Amino acid sequence: MKKEILTAAALSAGLLASTAAPSYAEEKTEFKLAWSIYVGWMPWGYLEDSGIMDKWADKYGITVDIVQINDYVESINQYTAGAFDGVSATNMDTLSIPSGGGVDTTALIIGDYSNGNDAVILKGDGSIADLAGKPVNLVELSVSHYLLARGLDSVGLSEADLDSVINTSDADMIAAFTTKDVQAVVTWNPLVSEILASNPDASNVFDSSKIPGEILDLMVVNTETLADNPKFGKAVAGAWYEVMSLMAAGDEAALTAMAEASGTDLEGYKAQLMATEMFYEPADAVAQAMSAQLPVTMTEVAKFLFDKGILGEGAPSPDFVGVAYPDGTVTGDKNNIKFRFDPTYMQLAADGAL
Repeated sequence: MKKEILTAAALSAGLLASTAAPSYAEEKTEFKLAWSIYVGWMPWGYLEDSGIMDKWADKYGITVDIVQINDYVESINQYTAGAFDGVSATNMDTLSIPSGGGVDTTALIIGDYSNGNDAVILKGDGSIADLAGKPVNLVELSVSHYLLARGLDSVGLSEADLDSVINTSDADMIAAFTTKDVQAVVTWNPLVSEILASNPDASNVFDSSKIPGEILDLMVVNTETLADNPKFGKAVAGAWYEVMSLMAAGDEAALTAMAEASGTDLEGYKAQLMATEMFYEPADAVAQAMSAQLPVTMTEVAKFLFDKGILGEGAPSPDFVGVAYPDGTVTGDKNNIKFRFDPTYMQLAADGAL
């Protein structure tokens, strides 16, 4: 029943986006980005708090407000409905919610890929195979659900072998794990680190290091907004890579601020970064966008979403949404391109042209 309710909500969000979202085809000077707590997205909060975003926005004669939303899925829903010009999201959730809902969306920044930050956590000793017959709590139909499916598949199991999947907000995950009825959760950092640190009987039985490059962490923006406002793309990319240079240099003031904002200390945040393949250099992010593996990954993600019934209302096949890549190739429907990997602004940063 919970699955049916959430699926209906996702479809409603898509309908809202396609019928109620405002027209973006215009030049403007005020922009809003949404983000939520996650190790690879903490720089967005630092951009706002440090004034670095304001500095770059002033350079281009615009304003860019960066707003933290406590509920990750809600932040994407708000972007999809037109309340924000961009949002921090994974490749999978971008495909399923805004793109699947008809909002043409571009990956402006590829920030990192999860390399252990997303994990399946079991109470007690065991392995991923020991989930058979047990309930699992997660943010249903999110990257956590995808990770669970990939983990189960690695040992010849499927979701049908579980007792149940229980939809649980990321805001409630830590408290849920301490309750007697919860036996396993799937979530992301900093929640993973907190659960493992505060529960001696918790075991990481499968994580995203087993599927490198499949869970990409992005800043995605409305395609028409970006096309009509290149200064927006330049300002955001310039600000982002200024912070990336600070992080790469080990700037303790910046890293400590991000750590505290995420509810941990400097060492705790550094530990989370160890499980994150950050693209500190823009050229590395461009290479990821142009990777031959990316279309393969997105095809697999589309299949997962279609199987779960959340690739857009009435999607007839996994190819329902077209995804465009830098070399001009498209996976999915070429007549319904709603997700684009465009390295233009990352390349400008790499060239020192911002």
